[in-house]
Amino acid sequence: MTEPLTKEDLVAYLVSGCKPKENWRIGTEHEKFGFEVDTLRPLKYDQIRDILNGLAERFDWDKIMEKNNVIGLKQGKQSISLEPGGQFELSGAPLETLHQTCAEVNSHLYQVKAVGEEMGIGFLGLGFQPKWALSDIPIMPKGRYEIMRNYMPKVGTLGLDMMFRTCTVQVNLDFSSEQDMIRKFRAGLALQPIATAIFANSPFKEGKPNGFLSLRSHIWTDTDNNRAGMLPFVFDDSFGFEQYVDYALEVPMYFVYRNKKYIDCTGMSFRDFMQGKLPQAPGELPTLTDWENHLTTIFPEVRLKRYLEMRGADGGPWRRLCALPAFWVGLLYDEESLQSILDMTFDWTKEEREMLRRKVPSTGLKTPFRDGYVRDLAEEVLKLAKNGLERRGYKEVGFLREVDEVVRTGVTPAERLLSPYETKWQRNVDHVFEHLLY
Repeated sequence: MTEPLTKEDLVAYLVSGCKPKENWRIGTEHEKFGFEVDTLRPLKYDQIRDILNGLAERFDWDKIMEKNNVIGLKQGKQSISLEPGGQFELSGAPLETLHQTCAEVNSHLYQVKAVGEEMGIGFLGLGFQPKWALSDIPIMPKGRYEIMRNYMPKVGTLGLDMMFRTCTVQVNLDFSSEQDMIRKFRAGLALQPIATAIFANSPFKEGKPNGFLSLRSHIWTDTDNNRAGMLPFVFDDSFGFEQYVDYALEVPMYFVYRNKKYIDCTGMSFRDFMQGKLPQAPGELPTLTDWENHLTTIFPEVRLKRYLEMRGADGGPWRRLCALPAFWVGLLYDEESLQSILDMTFDWTKEEREMLRRKVPSTGLKTPFRDGYVRDLAEEVLKLAKNGLERRGYKEVGFLREVDEVVRTGVTPAERLLSPYETKWQRNVDHVFEHLLY
């Protein structure tokens, strides 16, 4: 028997993520909706299984199985996984430059397209399922999702929508020390609503405009507030790795994985688990793998693991998938830009950060802030991101071109879809499948 885990072990796990600047990498994760080209219907599991098998055979991926189902693929440090409603997710490898990141995205989309096209299947880059109701979405055969599906309606009204009808892009970045982590965490949280606005891309629901520019972002405000949100405590003077561990220990658990089975532990805390007090698994004590799993069931706008995840952006077309990591790398991997962001946001109050979080999903770059608008902030921030990329010296600034126009005009990607919907598409949302097909 190994010694039972202590809180110090949990803190040490996070601390072990610290790396010197030369070892910092960029990780991207992006989800997309698969659909039948003829009917626009979401994919059933057997269609997805055929795509996974096709990718494995043709492009040499290793299969990840659960019971007798293939539920994902792995190749080197990349993996492909399924979200609850069959959203297809690439978790990219940790890469050195944005050129590599964008090449990885391209290669993935090429592979998925090559296999999908032969089966009459397309993929869509959007933050929320534009056409189909919750009841139309097939459920994927993954044990942990079964547990989440039963639990979600007990803790919020929109959790099932989050699981089955949203797609996101996120960027994972490293830190060198506790102090560096704190600075990046604060900058990331303060600016997350700015990223949400620039990348807002989920204006439709069940065939009609839904009243939001980023419905995906709004959905997180009533999914499960025990494990989501803007984490005001990150801005406390006392914040550090230990405080994040204290927070995570109190977040209710979803499950424990034992003997190839997910055991439902909803409502219990990880603290209970450390004391061997889970009624569902009496006497069981957690391993570091359990802790790692638990940390992935917390969903704030910026999440800490052994790296930081920026989680505020809607899924979108491939150029935008390259722009998002460029945005965050320019801001957080350049000392001067990071310091400028911290100076700029230093006096923002908890209430102001919360107000941005709540209002941006509806009003995007036109959200009022102090004596201006979010668009004004976005202009300043985009300039800092570009300067940061310039100073990195890898010729990466071009990746931000995709969002130049958005910030200059204050018109979000979502509004650029609503406009043809009202005119050229004659209020028929089906056109979006063609328009945003990868």
